[in-house]
Amino acid sequence: MSPADILKLLKDKDIKFVDLRFTDTRGKEQHVSVPAREIDDGFFEDGKMFDGSSISGWKGINESDMILMPDSPTAVVDLFSEESTMNLRCDVVEPSTMLGYVRCPRSTAKRGLEYMRSIGVADEAYFGPENEFFVFDDVRWDVSMQGAFYAIESSEAHWHSSKEYAEGNIGHRPTVKGGYFPVPPVDSLHDIRSAMCMALDEMGVQTEVHHHEVATAGQCE
Repeated sequence: MSPADILKLLKDKDIKFVDLRFTDTRGKEQHVSVPAREIDDGFFEDGKMFDGSSISGWKGINESDMILMPDSPTAVVDLFSEESTMNLRCDVVEPSTMLGYVRCPRSTAKRGLEYMRSIGVADEAYFGPENEFFVFDDVRWDVSMQGAFYAIESSEAHWHSSKEYAEGNIGHRPTVKGGYFPVPPVDSLHDIRSAMCMALDEMGVQTEVHHHEVATAGQCE
């Protein structure tokens, strides 16, 4: 998607905000939202200034100015924001040199790609993520003077096989290490994974497969 395509889409879909997204050195996603009326042709050349001193491990307060440079092909319309929003992935750029910031993971990846090409290893690098995660009903934790703990809760968990529910206990749950590939109702998360895949497809990310993973308590892939 080109800058011109983005400007047209903002108008056609009456987008209210553009969400500029980037990742800190530790992999935590960050964002700042800009009213769509502020987006013009110059925005894609000049970027958006922001304060980098509050990002952990980045700049000192005396040199905090940094630039978020939008990467126009990454634009997607957010499916979940209450106000219509477009998400744009950004490179973090040093204003003094207009080069990628050394602690920005995106810049690091681009430098690695350039180096790979320069030494003749390959022309392109391809990465295919395999997203594995749990869907919990409740997660609690604490670290205090009195002690430390964490606890998870999942209605799908094997340890609830004997629990009494007002509506009845269906009894069909993945056993310990018995969650790989079962059909519903043992796989209680089939529908939510399908909804996730449909949302990804709508945002331009094609999925290959989804299924329940090995663990009980809601492990998915």
